[in-house]
Amino acid sequence: MIRLAGATVVASLALVFASGATAQDKITELRYTTGAPERTPWVTPQLRRFEKDVEEESGGKIKISSFVNAQLGNEQDTVQQVARGRIDMGGFSNGAVALIAPELALLGLPFYFKSVAEQDCTVDAMTKPVSDLLAKKGIKFLGWTEVGTADIVGKKPFLAPADVKGLKAASASNKVSAAMWSALGANPTPIGITEIASAFQTGLTDTYSTVVTFYLPSGLAKVAPVLSRVELADAPGIVLMNKAVYDKLPAAERTALDKAIGRRSATQLRQEIRGFEATLRDMHVKGGGTIATPTPEQRAEWAKILQPVWPKMVQEVGGDAPNFFKQMEAAKASCDKKS
Repeated sequence: MIRLAGATVVASLALVFASGATAQDKITELRYTTGAPERTPWVTPQLRRFEKDVEEESGGKIKISSFVNAQLGNEQDTVQQVARGRIDMGGFSNGAVALIAPELALLGLPFYFKSVAEQDCTVDAMTKPVSDLLAKKGIKFLGWTEVGTADIVGKKPFLAPADVKGLKAASASNKVSAAMWSALGANPTPIGITEIASAFQTGLTDTYSTVVTFYLPSGLAKVAPVLSRVELADAPGIVLMNKAVYDKLPAAERTALDKAIGRRSATQLRQEIRGFEATLRDMHVKGGGTIATPTPEQRAEWAKILQPVWPKMVQEVGGDAPNFFKQMEAAKASCDKKS
């Protein structure tokens, strides 16, 4: 009887220790979505490096499971799934995030910033307002990334605004993009990034504004071989996470995730994307594509039409856009004083 009781105690203790070890060894898996193709700097090196940073900072307690090239859906859909908690986190263009917080579309106002340096300073200064805005939508802001310079692509050059008048334009799903095309006399239709190439093939669209870091790796250049360097805006990107998922993480894991994000500054991420742009443009030309460059006078024509539309864009965007724009203006003015 004594031996039997002792064996029972030992067995019970073994189960306790085993369950404790299992709990301690539990790995938190976070699903990360991006529309970026595999061979783009958003994925390699940035996302792959982030996976390793998180693993190292968490001691293997957190695993980032990445889904690239819109495997879980285009970014217009997946950003909303992050907000609902169906996907844990992801990297998105500013235009896609504007579907959740429409005010953010104003960061992509065409010809708003006089230089990339002014933009970077202003965007960084807007981190708290953006974080607060997204928190109200159930989203945790993790950090800024970069999308790149937005140009105009199609099957022919678009050097002056008159070149797009009357054409069918694929627009992002936000009021700034739609208002821009309308002001230029084009007919905008919202189309997801995974459907742009087929839209050109079927004649659903004639033109589209995009960045070369997506344009070439995605294969879009094959069906829209002319890139016109209008330089409408330099678009920021954002890494987001469902706030409830973030808040439920153990404190040590939240700290580890924050440290992993903090390893790479927004400046570094921006430089990596921008450095790749020139390489891709060269590759495009060597592969038989065309790059059309407007003259300074022609580019001024685009600005002359689009800059007066800013007030309309602010009014139509929705949310608390007027107040957000005032914050942008103040941030930009402060940055100009520093320079």
